[in-house]
Amino acid sequence: MVKSMTGYGRSREMLHMRDITVEIRSVNNRYLDCAVKMPRAYIFVEDAIKGLVQKRVSRGKVDVFVTIDTSAADVSVVSVNEPLARSYYEALKRIGSELSLETGITAVTLAKFPDVLTVSKAEEDLETVSADICRVLEDALSAYDAMRAVEGAKLAEDISGRVDTIESVVGRVEEKSPQTVAAYRERLENKMREVLQSTTIDESRILTEAAIFADKVAVDEETVRLRSHIAQLRDMLKSAEPVGRKLDFLIQEVNRECNTIGSKCNDLSIAQDVVTMKAEVEKIREQIQNIE
Repeated sequence: MVKSMTGYGRSREMLHMRDITVEIRSVNNRYLDCAVKMPRAYIFVEDAIKGLVQKRVSRGKVDVFVTIDTSAADVSVVSVNEPLARSYYEALKRIGSELSLETGITAVTLAKFPDVLTVSKAEEDLETVSADICRVLEDALSAYDAMRAVEGAKLAEDISGRVDTIESVVGRVEEKSPQTVAAYRERLENKMREVLQSTTIDESRILTEAAIFADKVAVDEETVRLRSHIAQLRDMLKSAEPVGRKLDFLIQEVNRECNTIGSKCNDLSIAQDVVTMKAEVEKIREQIQNIE
């Protein structure tokens, strides 16, 4: 199924008391360009994120936004500086002894002194954090792919309709081409009668001239190739693989055949048909720029 290069996907989940949100946005680009924006503390997950994106996306400018709220997961660890606490205790005892004071030293007393107690944040399990972010990313990628598939289906439908128009016009050109040669033969015969002012005309000369003209203006090869290109276009639009680049190349070949038909045929009606085909080709080319 054809997919668009433009899309959006979002997922949010609470894992291991972390509120993780991942958003994905993309626009057209010739190649894959993935940029990740996330808290600096979790930058170690960036390569894993890009790896997952590369597995699902072949080209486009993809921006991945990761936000993480860890307020619910904040676990503080209280550490006791026992040597320092002991030093405070001994110092207080000496003061009490030397000044004949009642010290009344308690644990609470010691805890109030600077640096006896320190509070620090518990270390995070990096592997668990990475796995959680990637899990939410996978969900966001699924939503993102679903949107691209919907857009891709619309593009494929539009292109298919324009391909049908081109095929219909090709049929008209194939019907008109022999008539163009016959009309030329008639004009040639009338011109020769006028110039020679004789009712006796060398039929073989007329046939030779008509054959030469027919060879110059014959578009059989071009129409056959056009029909082949059309069949390939339709097959590509049904492919599950990314086909944007192939479609871009193929539509250039279609345009080349249309130009050749236009240069060969001097018939006004066929020239109008060529204009119609080229207009459809240009519209298809624009749509293909959105296809992955």
